Amino acid sequence: MTISRRVALFLLAFGVWSYLLWPTFMRNIWNSDRSWAQGSPTAYLIVHLVIAVVSLVLGTIIGVLGWRAFRATRT
Repeated sequence: MTISRRVALFLLAFGVWSYLLWPTFMRNIWNSDRSWAQGSPTAYLIVHLVIAVVSLVLGTIIGVLGWRAFRATRT
């Protein structure tokens, strides 16, 4: 499968965007009043933590694919 340079840049930008967005979002969720009840994490925190981790993993995979495709289009 051949990926165009434009698509490769889009995939790379998606990976970067994931690393800019999700850590900030998780910091805000972590500090939220709804995340903790009597010192223990709530379902709200756990669900959002899982979503953030999955999104970072997918962002990493997509970013790596974009980077490899971008490098392949340079030659």
